[in-house]
Amino acid sequence: MEFYHRAKGRPSRLGVFPGTFNPVTIAHTALAGAALSLVDEVVYILPRLFPHKEYSAASFRQRVELLCASVGDHPACSVAAAEGGLFVEIAAECRAAYGEDTRLTFLCGRDAAERIVNWDYGRPGACAEMLRQFDLLVAARRGEYAPPPEFSRAIRPLVLTSDFDHVSATEVRERIARGEAWEHLVPAAARRLVPEFYGCG
Repeated sequence: MEFYHRAKGRPSRLGVFPGTFNPVTIAHTALAGAALSLVDEVVYILPRLFPHKEYSAASFRQRVELLCASVGDHPACSVAAAEGGLFVEIAAECRAAYGEDTRLTFLCGRDAAERIVNWDYGRPGACAEMLRQFDLLVAARRGEYAPPPEFSRAIRPLVLTSDFDHVSATEVRERIARGEAWEHLVPAAARRLVPEFYGCG
C-alpha cells in the first residue's frame, strides 16, 4: 500500500473506502464524513487494478490528485493506493500498513455491498470468512441494503444526512459530455482539476 496523504496517529478502528473515484463526488465525501462518527480514520483506497472494470477517462495519477485535493488537510482522512482490488486483498494491505490490532470497517454503497456478498470467490464460505476479518457499513443507494440474515452482524447501515441518489461519477462524466453543469456534484476543492482531466471547459 502506498500513501499519498496519511493522517497522523494510529486508529483503533479504520474506515476503509475503496472505489474507482472517476471522479470523486460529493456523495463519496459525504459517506466518508458520516463514517467518521463511527471510526477514527477513513482511508480512501484507489486500487491499481480493478476486479470488475478497467481504467478509462481519468488516469490513476489524476484520480489520486483529485482525491488528495478533496481530502486537503483533513486530520482524519488518508489517501492510498492498493495493489489488489478485492476487499480481502485490500484488507490484507491495510493490516500490514496499520497493524493487526486495528479494526477494519469497509465503507460502501448498496450496489457495492450486493456485489461483495454475491461475488464468486471460487469456494463456498469465502464471503463469511472474509466478513470475520472486517465488517461493512453500507449507505443506501436507490434503496436500503438488506443483508442475508447470516451476515446481519457484520453488515450494518451507514446513515447519510441527505439523499445522494442523484449523485454519481457516471452522472458527472455524462454531464461533462453534454456540456451541462457538473460542478455541484464534485467537492469544491477538486473542481479546478476536473476540466483538465475530463476535457471540459
